[in-house]
Amino acid sequence: MADRRTYRTFGLLDIGTCKTVAAVIVAEQSPSFGAPSLRLAGLGLQRSRGIKAGVLTDLDEAETVVRGALAQAERAAGVSVGNYTVSVAAGRMASAHCTARIDVETGRVTKDDLAKLMAAGESYAERNGRTLIHLNRLGYELDGVGGVRDPLGFSARRLAAGLHAVTADEAPLRNLLVLIDRCYAECDGLVASPYASALAVTTEEERQFGVTCIDFGAGTTSIALFTDGVFAGVEVIPVGGQHITYDIARTLQTPLAEAERIKTLYGTLLNAQSDEHESISYPVAGEEDEASYETTKARLTDIIRPRMQQLMGLVHERLSLNAAGRYAGEKIVLTGGASQLLGLSEFVANTFGRPVRLGRPTDLPGLSLSLSGPQLATLSGLAILGARGGNELSTPYGRKVLKQGYLGRVGTWLKRGF
Repeated sequence: MADRRTYRTFGLLDIGTCKTVAAVIVAEQSPSFGAPSLRLAGLGLQRSRGIKAGVLTDLDEAETVVRGALAQAERAAGVSVGNYTVSVAAGRMASAHCTARIDVETGRVTKDDLAKLMAAGESYAERNGRTLIHLNRLGYELDGVGGVRDPLGFSARRLAAGLHAVTADEAPLRNLLVLIDRCYAECDGLVASPYASALAVTTEEERQFGVTCIDFGAGTTSIALFTDGVFAGVEVIPVGGQHITYDIARTLQTPLAEAERIKTLYGTLLNAQSDEHESISYPVAGEEDEASYETTKARLTDIIRPRMQQLMGLVHERLSLNAAGRYAGEKIVLTGGASQLLGLSEFVANTFGRPVRLGRPTDLPGLSLSLSGPQLATLSGLAILGARGGNELSTPYGRKVLKQGYLGRVGTWLKRGF
């Protein structure tokens, strides 16, 4: 019998503080293999504008950027994509843990019973005006006995489930959907950015034993915690690699673009005797002549280190307050564009006294080497979740699904307008 393969195309959108990335992914499913193989068909990459620490600050500027990224991705793929799976890092994202309990009316656990538990968890999570992004089960109890992974079909009178919800403020999410609408696109589902990044750079075994994934982005640092193989906690801190750039620019009185260049080429958290003598040339902002000023790598480290110490203090505080922090094991995995700062892994390991490694996502076929790496961890995680679909995506309810892709919708708009 022939091996009938099926193909599905879907879109991804990651709007960050530094960059906005859109991608068109082709998922190939073979009956012989459980997980589909993924291929990048088109990529759109634009420098972000109108967004700060994951929150929209200028709708018009952000619209121009997102439109450009979507058009670039669909043009490269040669297809129009109806919907996009979108990452979310805004809205004071936080975890909520609860236990839902119901009576099993039939005496045997059914899918309806499981649905009732999830509905109870949704109601609890969305109290106080919070919006639910993600909801997953941590474990079950049957008649007070825990340790059950899948209770479907079991005999019981009382069913309980420990639930983990990720929620955010409604207004930033609503504005994100407004932005996507203005770009003639449709949001197929929302995914918490920390969850996506962690799935891309941690192994199944690490998640089973317990792992903490820290994603160092430009405007935010996000944390995802796993225990017993399940997503158990999330935190987002509005401090990231861009703040180090600001520190360098302010201290050296150099333009931001130059500060970013200095950070990328010479930034380090490691101490070396030669750093006292290794000089770095740079221009000063506002100087009319082309005079060049100098500093040392040692002084640059002195600028970077206090900011990282402050950030690690915030990470430690958030982990101590998160209910999942004590169960997430010892391992720490770092990812994100700012995680490539030289010496960061050693710095985090010394700060927490725990094993640390730098996580890189599995490269998608079709993605050039220059664009792969920790800086695209969220996009890689979105691809994994987009291929799975199902209940892991938080769908904006009550919204009309547009069947045309971005380029097709722009064509329709032009015909109507002219």
